[in-house]
Amino acid sequence: MAYNIELADRVRERLSLVPDIRIEEKKMFSGLSFLVNDKMCINISHDNLMCRYNPDLEDEVSEKKGFLPMIMKGKQLKGYCYVEPTGFQKPDDFEYWIKLCLDYNPMAKSSKK
Repeated sequence: MAYNIELADRVRERLSLVPDIRIEEKKMFSGLSFLVNDKMCINISHDNLMCRYNPDLEDEVSEKKGFLPMIMKGKQLKGYCYVEPTGFQKPDDFEYWIKLCLDYNPMAKSSKK
């Protein structure tokens, strides 16, 4: 399970600033996932972010720099994407992706049973 430790620290630090949420780190998706309130929110996979967001925003999100669609079993999984480092190097861009994931988290379904 290879993931960028500095990027994980950057995400960890940013999430720690959000009040009243529970954060759990879990190794999954070939990287490190950050679960917020028991729901997968954002993941570090190698040097990329993997983001979970409102699928209704797919068209807008797909236009962002660094966006890569998430393909599973030959189909694009809407509401999930990878973001290459060029898409989150700048602080404002990094904040965009974190906020996108956090904004969707309350609406996301939990995978816990």
